Amino acid sequence: QVQLVESGGGLVQAGGSLRLSCSVSGRTFSSNAMGWFRQAPGKEREFVAAINWSGGSTNYADSVKGRFTISRDNAKNTVYLQMNSLKPEDTAVYYCAAKRERDYSASSQNYDYWGQGTQVTVSS
Repeated sequence: QVQLVESGGGLVQAGGSLRLSCSVSGRTFSSNAMGWFRQAPGKEREFVAAINWSGGSTNYADSVKGRFTISRDNAKNTVYLQMNSLKPEDTAVYYCAAKRERDYSASSQNYDYWGQGTQVTVSS
């Protein structure tokens, strides 16, 4: 049973920072590409960032490029999302996801395991 548990969400003012963490258990984490997605009220779930199995390759949505950084620590079975210069439009529930394969994807349909999500609220 694979489990993904996100943490680090909260309320922050515009311009502030948050660091999300996603702890993975139940399988060999270092073989999996990982992704972060988000869903705002009334909107579709959208891609935020992804990282391949080794951490050597990353991908970002245009809306977060230059502000967010995805990283991973395979020794700790954890993936992170550092979010800087936050904007009110970043407000959403953020989900961590894992693929069975090593290479990442920007499509949520290609991910096999999901966390429960963590709320991020950015006030103006």
